[in-house]
Amino acid sequence: MSRICELTGKGRQVGHNVSHANNKTKRLFLPNLQNVTLMSEKLDRSFKFRVSTHGLRSVEHNGGLDNWLLKASDTKLSPRALKVKRELAKAVAA
Repeated sequence: MSRICELTGKGRQVGHNVSHANNKTKRLFLPNLQNVTLMSEKLDRSFKFRVSTHGLRSVEHNGGLDNWLLKASDTKLSPRALKVKRELAKAVAA
């Protein structure tokens, strides 16, 4: 399972551990991913996603999963999230 947020596309970053003697060794900064169940009000269903805590706050700030998916660009979304976005677009159009 890759360590990438399914809604924001946030992934790992590379940096250095820096010692007191200024020796640098490579390290990874991993996003804080959580398994969450988000409810879609228009589809009246819940969906399980692996989302960063930053992404979860963004979803809540935008007023829920439906509003977030309609505003989000397709390049950042995972294939599962894109599928939900397509279902949501059909439901809104109908």
